[in-house]
Amino acid sequence: MQHFIVIGNPINHSKSPEIHAAFADSVNLPISYQRQFCPNDADSFVAVVNAFFAGGGVGANVTLPFKQIAFDWVKSHGKLSPYAAAAGAVNTLMLVDGKPYGDNTDGRGLVADLLAQNIALSGKQVAIVGAGGATRGAILPILDAGCQLSIYNRTKAKAENLIHALGCDTVRAGSLDELKCADKFDIIINATSATTTGQTLDLGDCRADFAYDMMYGKPSAFLAHFARQGATTSDGYGMLIHQAKLAFEQWTGKTLDLSQVNLAKPS
Repeated sequence: MQHFIVIGNPINHSKSPEIHAAFADSVNLPISYQRQFCPNDADSFVAVVNAFFAGGGVGANVTLPFKQIAFDWVKSHGKLSPYAAAAGAVNTLMLVDGKPYGDNTDGRGLVADLLAQNIALSGKQVAIVGAGGATRGAILPILDAGCQLSIYNRTKAKAENLIHALGCDTVRAGSLDELKCADKFDIIINATSATTTGQTLDLGDCRADFAYDMMYGKPSAFLAHFARQGATTSDGYGMLIHQAKLAFEQWTGKTLDLSQVNLAKPS
């Protein structure tokens, strides 16, 4: 039996054990996947990860608040994927040739979910609202998909600094005030925590054909704004599934067919 964990603080809310158990059932693979609480400091995280792999663990997911710590640890002791390097964060860990390998599947999970919903990406005008870690992890996969990307943030300078740090000269930065009067987008993505915190973004007259909120499980004022205009909308539950799928396939070498996975969306 192969062993996996998800490391976080808090961790009891994590859906990862149920998701990966459903993945494993679909390919008849016996696994154990457990939630692992960890004190919120780098030394504790490294101790947990080292003990897990020393005990024969195969793969670990990393959630808040440890993605940056995982990035720093892998950077010092192993190898980062190009997506983890661009994101500055790691959400997937494994050993390769005895050394830690860190990946970030969040942005590719987002793109995979959009494609699964038959949203064409190549050549499309895409806007992301927010300039934090979620946006940073999504930039490279979105550009890889052939999109024209703009990033809007309350503080325009933060968006500009993010673009500069990643060397993405083709990406445009703007403030939320500029977003309110921007031209219509093909796709707009909320990467802020507004839905989780219950805040409302002032979107003015902003329009889009398709609106996506990376969050899920709570009412989204962001999606409601675009739904009123007749836009197609989606929350981020599919992103959760697809980023997990990428991790599972890396760890196990199995190819998943999501149509064969028995996984009900939480209400």
